[in-house]
Amino acid sequence: MTTPPELSALIPSQPAPPALHADDIHVRWVMPEIFHDLPLHEPDDDEAVRLVEELVERALPGAGEDDRTRFGLICALSVDDLRAAGTEYAAVCLTAVNDSFCSATMFASLVDSPDVDGVWGAVKAISSSLRGIEAGEISELELPCGLGVSCVGTRQETLPDGLTEHGEKLGFPTASIRVYVPLPNGTTVVMEMSTPTMTGWDTFSTMFGNTVSSIRLFNADGSRLITCGTGEWRAQGLRPPTTGSSYPVTGSGSTPRRSAGAAS
Repeated sequence: MTTPPELSALIPSQPAPPALHADDIHVRWVMPEIFHDLPLHEPDDDEAVRLVEELVERALPGAGEDDRTRFGLICALSVDDLRAAGTEYAAVCLTAVNDSFCSATMFASLVDSPDVDGVWGAVKAISSSLRGIEAGEISELELPCGLGVSCVGTRQETLPDGLTEHGEKLGFPTASIRVYVPLPNGTTVVMEMSTPTMTGWDTFSTMFGNTVSSIRLFNADGSRLITCGTGEWRAQGLRPPTTGSSYPVTGSGSTPRRSAGAAS
């Protein structure tokens, strides 16, 4: 379970579940069915506990009590961390890949865009910032909703001491893909998939590629919004990025999906 790191140019906004509402722009996407939503915005603690228990039962049907308890505790701790980070949406997945147990997390947030002109300027500024801190493999990409930036990399995570046998903090590597989609109203959608189980990387990255490709933007009146496309790149005298990114993206029918929510 991971939370977005702080970048000086990107400041978390206020929560807006289950679809993201960036002022007058609504953001929707489609999630794979094997991902289970975390109850980030449930104000009642008892109800949040009940929802986590239901999540555990769906994710680990038939598992032993110890496994369910441990996973439930991980989910509960993650909810607290994600809330503190200003995350608007998060989901977890547990599945078997090539007979190996694998897990992944996806989250989505709204942040302030860099203080520059337009979506094109935000794409350039975000790319430059990420390259400057050597965050990973950085690519500009063109999605159906407009231009974005992807960052593929690894980082070191720490397992909470309450989940280890002797109370020590154990570190482990986590691979992640993060995509930034600047909006024309000065905010940026940030979506990430991360996994500590590299056996599932191809599977999870494909699902994430499909999820990011499903992002759709809508104006307040319900009309579709596309921020900008290849014409803007050509206007800058540059070659447009290829559709997609450095992780695999498959057809829309590859994974069962569900809507992440509808804008109100």
